[in-house]
Amino acid sequence: MKLLFIDDEQTFLKYLAKRLVLDGFTVKTTFSGEEGVDAASTEEFDVAVVDLQMPGIDGIEVQKRLKDLQPFLPCIVLTGHGSVENALESGKYNAFKFLSKPVDMDTLIETIKAAYAHRLEQEGRSGRPEADPSEKKEKGALSKLYDKFRGIYGVEK
Repeated sequence: MKLLFIDDEQTFLKYLAKRLVLDGFTVKTTFSGEEGVDAASTEEFDVAVVDLQMPGIDGIEVQKRLKDLQPFLPCIVLTGHGSVENALESGKYNAFKFLSKPVDMDTLIETIKAAYAHRLEQEGRSGRPEADPSEKKEKGALSKLYDKFRGIYGVEK
């Protein structure tokens, strides 16, 4: 699953990206709303995670622009400046869910997966398209380790 993360807090964003890559996600990080919109204009993403308050264009404006570029792209709003008004405003522009920082990693991962499932439903698909056999998907480090233990102990998925 290909994720677009847009947040001006670079240290926080780099930490999240490293953790999600270990869990098998492909992550594109951008450190401003403008950068995120530029990335979405040249690449397709499955889910976007957008900070609400950033210098330049804010998260609400980013959501508007992302929706214009990729109509089915669900946005998860992640912010340290949460308010009911902001959540309601974000909901108008394709916000799938509104999460406050600091966010629990398990909650974030579950929300990303739920947003992707919702996207598939919107697009009228029940699952990911069949992968081309010549295309090899790289697994995350934790998935590889799990597979190794399954093999050693004879446990099936």
